[in-house]
Amino acid sequence: MNELTRWIALDGAVNVRDLGGLPTLDGETTRFGRVLRSDNLQDLTDADVERLVGDLKLRDVVDLRSNAEVTLEGPGPLTHVPDVGVHHLTLFAEGGRYTDVEADTGETRIEGDRVLPWQGRRERDDPEVRVLGFYYAYLRDRPDSVLAALRVLAHGEGAAIVHCAAGKDRTGVVCALALAVAGVTREAIIADYAATGDRLEGILARLRSSSTYRDDLDARPAESHLPRPEFMENFLAVLDERHQGPLGWLAEHGWTPSDEAALRSRLLD
Repeated sequence: MNELTRWIALDGAVNVRDLGGLPTLDGETTRFGRVLRSDNLQDLTDADVERLVGDLKLRDVVDLRSNAEVTLEGPGPLTHVPDVGVHHLTLFAEGGRYTDVEADTGETRIEGDRVLPWQGRRERDDPEVRVLGFYYAYLRDRPDSVLAALRVLAHGEGAAIVHCAAGKDRTGVVCALALAVAGVTREAIIADYAATGDRLEGILARLRSSSTYRDDLDARPAESHLPRPEFMENFLAVLDERHQGPLGWLAEHGWTPSDEAALRSRLLD
């Protein structure tokens, strides 16, 4: 796997990479130009849009942000491109019209602890337990969104990009499931998740530049926010123990053999 070829340089996003070049259990590698992952996309420049849509043939965007995030930050410039379909699929069980809480408070806001679970303001919390709980909650609360996101990746015509705010947690979970369907090795799935750490300084700078996220980021060192490999390793272990792995969880929630074949074809053929 050549990490240098996986990263995509854009002016308006810092955590953009291709899921191509990853090894599978049967000796294949995933295809470049099929599925990308990213942090938020509302700051893309005209040149970025041209690179994605014109050069990389982007045709689908899977936006995993909450309703409140989209309301506060905006859907981004790709929503104005006729050739691109934007699929907003929040991973939160949102109760209110705008908020991420069970009842509508009448305010447009986010709950930073949920959007940025690695943030953690309670130092006594075990960060691994905390993050693992949030990751599993995505599957528990919004299996519909998870399957819909994977089906966009499976059945699209051009390239697709998956993103949330940082491109780490929600994006990491969906991409890990997609790579598991393709038969990517567990080690490579975990390494892809952890690769976001290479861009963490830029990610935090982008988030702090927005009032939507600024108040939920403290002054702790950037390294305290690192996507640690054991977070993803233990999340996948939970799926192994409770559902016979990622594919078992997917099958329990309506993922079909034809879905699996389509996603494998997209990522491998």
